[in-house]
Amino acid sequence: MAFSFSTRLTDLKKAENTVWDIIVIGGGITGAGILLDAQSRGLNAVLVEKEDFAWGTSSRSTKLIHGGLRYLKQMDIRLVREVGKERAIVHKNARNLVCPERMLLPIYSDGSLGWGLTSLGLKVYDWLAGVPKDEQRKMLSAEKTLLHEPLLKKDNLKGGGLYYEYRTDDARLTISVIKTACQQGAIALNHAEVKEFTYNNEGVIDGIKLTDHIHATDHTLRSKVVINAAGPWVDNVRSFQKDTTDRHLFLTKGIHIVVDREKLPLKQSAYFDAVDQRMMFAIPRGNVVYIGTTDTPYNEDVNQPYPTQHDVNYILQSTLRMFPDYPIGKKDIQSTWSGLRPLIQQKGKGPSELSRRDEIFESKDGLLSIAGGKLTGYRKMAERIVNRAQRVIGRRLACQTKNLVLYGQDFDSTTDVQHLCHSASAIIKGPDYLGERLVHLYGHFAMDIIERAQLKSSNENDVSLSELLQAELEYTIEHERVCSLSDFTIQRSGMLYFNRAWIDKHQELLKNTMAVHTQGIPTPFNDAQEALLQKAYQSVLAFR
Repeated sequence: MAFSFSTRLTDLKKAENTVWDIIVIGGGITGAGILLDAQSRGLNAVLVEKEDFAWGTSSRSTKLIHGGLRYLKQMDIRLVREVGKERAIVHKNARNLVCPERMLLPIYSDGSLGWGLTSLGLKVYDWLAGVPKDEQRKMLSAEKTLLHEPLLKKDNLKGGGLYYEYRTDDARLTISVIKTACQQGAIALNHAEVKEFTYNNEGVIDGIKLTDHIHATDHTLRSKVVINAAGPWVDNVRSFQKDTTDRHLFLTKGIHIVVDREKLPLKQSAYFDAVDQRMMFAIPRGNVVYIGTTDTPYNEDVNQPYPTQHDVNYILQSTLRMFPDYPIGKKDIQSTWSGLRPLIQQKGKGPSELSRRDEIFESKDGLLSIAGGKLTGYRKMAERIVNRAQRVIGRRLACQTKNLVLYGQDFDSTTDVQHLCHSASAIIKGPDYLGERLVHLYGHFAMDIIERAQLKSSNENDVSLSELLQAELEYTIEHERVCSLSDFTIQRSGMLYFNRAWIDKHQELLKNTMAVHTQGIPTPFNDAQEALLQKAYQSVLAFR
């Protein structure tokens, strides 16, 4: 499949010379899902993204495919049932990317959840969400709860509930969905920003005008339908219209902190009360633990949200309250990320009360916009809006994504994923999580990366980290349309968040590799991307 940096210009020319069924604006998980849904039905679809794929919210979530437990508390039964079913589908279609994660919910006599309510809630959740028998909830005594996680606060501990969430990497899920769509004939263009709409003689939108940021050139694309799936930028895109609807977004910010696992050596993931009775996750990942999230109104720069001292203090205080024997401070934080939730505005409701349902807006001039929703529900969101788009196009093609395995993710079972992890780890010099990381991020293509690294190594059975990183970067340039180090270190590899020390240590190697494999990129784009990476690098520790 030709989805490389080098084929991008060819794709741009094809996009300009084709009349599309659907143009999708926005390269996050919502836009990616729409692209795949449309293309797999037999429609002709193209996606444009002003930065890189998954650059916004879709690389800055809690990185869980939720089963919808929190929505049960809000009595949103339909949403619990839908996301529970969707979780199973997404797992089946990407087993390496969407993995079962055992979650411990401790219960305290002075906590927000009592034993009886928790037990009943988890049981109802299992039933509504269709949870497999081997993953259904177990209620634990205080003693057994501490066996599962000895670091928990012991005072007033009554017991715990053990249930399953599904862990993912949101940005990798997004790029995998996009690659699957492109494998079927779609086109996806990053660093291509929509500037305005074009209109036919009846005043209906029939295309877009965009700027290619890499080559500083302007282009016009034509289509039967334009779908605005720009996440937190949905209202910005709608502002280009002659006609707009009166529904608007309410943005809230959620931050996460990342600490070394030696500072907080959790045995497993936990879901616990924060200091204000909201709930918070602490999730081990490789050699780190990430903790979050917050939920506060946001009305500042949408392009670069950052953690404030207040945000960080809230998470640190909540973590200290739950794990008092392992106090972590600001100096222990290796990285952070801040994401924005594009929720639908509802009068009289606070951030945590706003519905997480998606909503479709259709304007008089034909623009379809979609906002709200959750990572777990991306496939159903796409199905709903493509159904709506087909009314305009005059087609009635059925959705095909329920049983569509993502490109490179075809594993028969979780055991098969584990076997590939063991094979990868046996070749790499260093801890096992290095091999596991590659398999969970890249699926079967992890072995392609390792084979590249072996060619660089003097000992093919003892590959070093530097050889591995160089091979990983080369692979993403050639197969995932990486155009800059920012694309690679943030969206494709997650290195800025989970392995920031690797950037410090291997920066020159990565820069040189990037330069060799992306010759011909104009200097202004390179300079802008370097500035973007530096800004992102600084923003993760901006609270200091």
